[in-house]
Amino acid sequence: MFSSLYPSLPLVLVSPSFVTSYQRLIHIPTALQHRTRGKQFASFIVSRNRMTSSPSSTEISNPPAPQRRLAQYHPTIWDDKLIDSFTTHYTYELHATRLESLKQNVAETLLAASTSNKGGSASTCSVLKLIDSMQRLGVAYHFEQETDAALLSLVSSSTHGTTDDLHTVALQFPDTKRHGISIAQLLKQIVEQSLETPLRWRMPRIEARNFIDIYERDNSKNLALLELAKLDYNLVQSVYQMEIKELSRWWRDLDFKNKASFSRDRLMENYLWAMGINYEPRFSECRIGLTKFVCILTIIDDMYDVYGFLDELEHYTHAVCRWNMEAKEELPEYMKPVYAAMLKFGNELADKVFKNNGLDVLPYIKKEWVSLCKSYLVEARWFYRGYTPTLQEYLDNAWTSVGGPGALLHAYLLQGLGSHLTKTSLESFKHGSEMVYWSSLMTRLSDDLGTSKAESERGDVAKAVECYMEEKGTSEEEAQHYINDLICYSWKKMNEESAKTSWIPKSIVKMSLNMARTALSIFQHGDGIGTSIGVTKHRLISLIASPIAIFHEH
Repeated sequence: MFSSLYPSLPLVLVSPSFVTSYQRLIHIPTALQHRTRGKQFASFIVSRNRMTSSPSSTEISNPPAPQRRLAQYHPTIWDDKLIDSFTTHYTYELHATRLESLKQNVAETLLAASTSNKGGSASTCSVLKLIDSMQRLGVAYHFEQETDAALLSLVSSSTHGTTDDLHTVALQFPDTKRHGISIAQLLKQIVEQSLETPLRWRMPRIEARNFIDIYERDNSKNLALLELAKLDYNLVQSVYQMEIKELSRWWRDLDFKNKASFSRDRLMENYLWAMGINYEPRFSECRIGLTKFVCILTIIDDMYDVYGFLDELEHYTHAVCRWNMEAKEELPEYMKPVYAAMLKFGNELADKVFKNNGLDVLPYIKKEWVSLCKSYLVEARWFYRGYTPTLQEYLDNAWTSVGGPGALLHAYLLQGLGSHLTKTSLESFKHGSEMVYWSSLMTRLSDDLGTSKAESERGDVAKAVECYMEEKGTSEEEAQHYINDLICYSWKKMNEESAKTSWIPKSIVKMSLNMARTALSIFQHGDGIGTSIGVTKHRLISLIASPIAIFHEH
């Protein structure tokens, strides 16, 4: 619906023809059909060393002799000097007064519209259009209480009548669902049809930048809201610039450009992951910490995926299980700084959480790194055996090896520093395990669609597309179509899980959805991390380095 209204918006990786295709799937892998809440958190820590061959899997009897491989990634296009040059005259100190004035104006407009609503379709639609615009423009986080009140008022009034306005229903649904508000049973069928609109699949900050241009051309636009969106975008951008400069100094001090030259040097691109998962300015510490996690993960991933010999990787995995600096001495020289950086990062985060919240989270942190490295080791063993797993085998391991569970656990800890993180809330993270699973699976499948061609050409372990082709004897196009179907199915399951707002932490729901959206965005046009000189570069410039011109400033 929205793509026809706004044809200039970029399409996500999955085309609209696949949006409801999960309904017609002939074969969904068994593990995707029979996941239950009681099993899933335990699967975070289950060893992924299952090597049993199935009748549909293949193995080369005489795999090639191991040779040190290099992926030949291009150097970073964001050097230290370029990052240090980022600047903007939009700061909260200079623009605080105008920001508060615009926020007050928009809040009053919303209040006036919602209190004057008499239940009519036209007035309801105007309120919902305003809320929808606030969300798409990226400023809804300023008005959470006001939006809650307005939506409660609309839902309350809707119980006294019905509405035929499909546009109103389509707008109402994502907002009421997001705020945990029930909607009338009579709308259920229409609601289910709108669950997977491509609009909900877009990375929020990219959508905000795109929609600002669209909204500016809307004759019915609210001028205060438009100016607020532009000013907020620029002010948040100033926060991003400060964060990436701090991260640049951290990355430079680690010197992995020289110590791990086999790996992707992708600080800015890894920051895009953190920004996508948690974009609001108040989560600065979370973005910084999460970027560090992704940077270290990327080196370890490249070590297992490309550079390391199997015996070296076995030793590294064992060292991670031991989790102490003494284990470092048993590793090859190139692994030592990587291992030390991982330990230092994990231990420092655990110390910080303990000082701020009085909780010992090191077992959680260690568990995720162990699970991640064990999943990497499974794929390395497959590669060195010349083994192509079935799609089922691959997905059982790959939802962990993509790094999703680890990223969300770290994001949850970092977001909770000094605030809501308690033993009870940490335990409640378990309740979001299904959400974490489907988000991680979507991230993996999106990654595979974007990177499989390049990885296949350099002889990496088979990914989802190749596994399905080998197992079913299909063409590459048919396999890609099927993986797209699985992405749609996974999104449907995420929507089902996100509706369980009574027992899943809202932050887990939001971050899980945003991680999947970010993956779709990053891999929309191919490998947006490994080869980041195209769309990824332009998006980073827009998000971090290029403010929006604001005319007629007050």
